[in-house]
Amino acid sequence: MVKHFLSIEDYTTEELQRLLELTVELKKLYKGGGSDNCLAGKSMVLLFEKPSSRTRISFQVAFAQLGGTGIYIRPEDIGGLGKREPIRDLMRVLNGYVDMIVARTFDHQSVQELARYAEVPVVNALTDRAHPCQAMADMITIQEHLGRLEGVTLAYIGDGNNVANSLAWACSRLGLNFVIAAPEGYNFGQDYQEKLQSHFKQGQLTITSDPYEAVKEAEVIYTDTWTSMGQEEEKEKRVKDFAGYQLNRKLVEAAKPGAKIMHCLPAYRGLEITDEVIESEASIVFEQAENRLHFQRALLKYLLCYEK
Repeated sequence: MVKHFLSIEDYTTEELQRLLELTVELKKLYKGGGSDNCLAGKSMVLLFEKPSSRTRISFQVAFAQLGGTGIYIRPEDIGGLGKREPIRDLMRVLNGYVDMIVARTFDHQSVQELARYAEVPVVNALTDRAHPCQAMADMITIQEHLGRLEGVTLAYIGDGNNVANSLAWACSRLGLNFVIAAPEGYNFGQDYQEKLQSHFKQGQLTITSDPYEAVKEAEVIYTDTWTSMGQEEEKEKRVKDFAGYQLNRKLVEAAKPGAKIMHCLPAYRGLEITDEVIESEASIVFEQAENRLHFQRALLKYLLCYEK
């Protein structure tokens, strides 16, 4: 059976821990000047409906470093995913061309449909529901800086979006406490909160609307843009609704001493985070961005060299 990577909730704690271990191993190897050509002769297509910098570059570099070839497909190259031809038809064609699909789509159902008809691994490179590769790179970054994951309290300040969703699932599987602070109407829905809560075994899930309450025990403070791609028409309303949720020096000072600052980028400095905070010594934002490459490399090897 083909193994995909669509959502963190699809993976067990043991599988995620193996991915983290493999990330550490390969990062050490490449930082030391070594290499691994396990994907020699293999090809990957990046099928993106949205613009990308970190995700696209890190996947293409990772695939090349492992000896494979990556091909970037723009929406206009195929007439729009699911528009010019059904997704199932496109996927059946790609099955005969490439060894992996990395897809960034607006609708999570699109990657699910790709996976339904795929005979090769499909990786979610971001959808409206989840950003699993980002969350796993974040877990590596926290582990590197704090020396552990289990028992760490991560406070997420902002929209309960795809990034928050994947972070919450990662925390539930790996033993972190996850606290999210968002204005009314922007947090996880009640039914979804209950579903998530049932999966927290070691860590705890806390939902609040008070950012200062959220960070008081935080060892990591995380934020993201208030307006994601596809929500541009809501920007003015969102900026107003999220007033008071900016990650600034006052909020950082309310957290535990030494709390680390994270942002998945791109950052809109002066909105969700201040320039002072992102450039502070507490910021691990750019180490976080680099770890996208290291996790992606491990995921590619895991799916194509280990899984059958």
